[in-house]
Amino acid sequence: MEITSAQPPKPQKKSFIRRLFTNLTFWVLIAIVAGIILGTVNPALAIKMEIVGKTFVDIIKLFIAPIIFLTIVLGISTMGDLKKVGRIGIKSLLYFEIVTTFALAIGILAAYVIRPGHIDRTGLNIQDPSKYTKAAASGAAFDWGKFFMDNLTLQVLAVAILTGIALNFYSRRQQVIGVLSKASKLVFGGLKYVMYLAPLGAFGGMAYTIGKFGLQTLIPLGKLMGTVYLTMALFVFIILGSIMRYFNLSILSFLKYIEEELLLVLGTSSSESALPSVMKKLEQLGCSKSVVGLVVPTGYSFNLDGTSIYLSMAVIFLAQLYNIHLSLPEMLSIIGILMLTSKGAAGVTGSGFIVLASTLTALHKIPVEGLAFLLGVDKFMSEARAITNIIGNGVATIVIANTENEFHPGETNILALKKKIGR
Repeated sequence: MEITSAQPPKPQKKSFIRRLFTNLTFWVLIAIVAGIILGTVNPALAIKMEIVGKTFVDIIKLFIAPIIFLTIVLGISTMGDLKKVGRIGIKSLLYFEIVTTFALAIGILAAYVIRPGHIDRTGLNIQDPSKYTKAAASGAAFDWGKFFMDNLTLQVLAVAILTGIALNFYSRRQQVIGVLSKASKLVFGGLKYVMYLAPLGAFGGMAYTIGKFGLQTLIPLGKLMGTVYLTMALFVFIILGSIMRYFNLSILSFLKYIEEELLLVLGTSSSESALPSVMKKLEQLGCSKSVVGLVVPTGYSFNLDGTSIYLSMAVIFLAQLYNIHLSLPEMLSIIGILMLTSKGAAGVTGSGFIVLASTLTALHKIPVEGLAFLLGVDKFMSEARAITNIIGNGVATIVIANTENEFHPGETNILALKKKIGR
């Protein structure tokens, strides 16, 4: 009996070690520590590692245009027959836009109040910011027309939106969607393999940063992580909680109801991993199948609250690091750009980083090279983004179902479901 009782722990220990060494987050963490050590011990060599982080960012930038185009087109065209579900579709998109725009504004506000990227009065002074914007160099006023014409990213966005709308009126739409879906899988498959290089990018970015600017750069990174987690928690419990309370529902009860899905998202850093299970639970909760089938998948492209908060906060964070002043028109431009680019952030690990790169590219104000600085901690904030995204989509589905009178909690087991949702 002693022998058999002593046997079970061995495979569990081996399984844990295997999972640890195949976990990308673990290797990113190791790379970060290695970069910090190299930057402290041998700053000269560490500075030369800039090319490693920069190369990774350059590879990521190659995915910007195809990912934005494919996700936007598929997100719009796969909404299906808008004539049949026009009211629900329009209502969902309106809700998504209002809440995600609010999330973007909250991210910017939190970044300005807490100032995670601010070290001293001069910031890091990493580069002269004026060379990254023609407007700053020439002193010219901000021009939306020129801004659009000079940015390939926004042009891709515009073409994608028009293409997605046009496909809804094309008789052979499903054939085109099938081809685009396969192309999307290939692109995201390529992105998945590129993300395996994230530890190298994290090592290069962290080593260069520490080697050139010293250990003091860890302070703003830590402040950024704390600010992101705090802001998203406040968003969930105050903003989404208030929305649920308006319908006499409890956000705490809802979180408890989907706790298994939240743990799955926490482990995978992707809200997409829990998509089938969440849809099933929302139907069991009382949301009609038609509402769940439309709102949840669409929300995964158009309603990413956590990603919106992170993206807006990251842009301001980098501006603070580079000591770049952003005028009010430029702030509005950031929100406007993110309102579009954030819709291309599918629930796939690494996509948020892609969107951030595309936003900085479109803005032409903050150096895209600053992404190497964020890469070291981006992976550790993806869990917060994904969890906030899945909660936001669940709340959106319940809200739309309520407004359509298609929320009927548990006709067969109504008391148990009322206890779960706190109604």
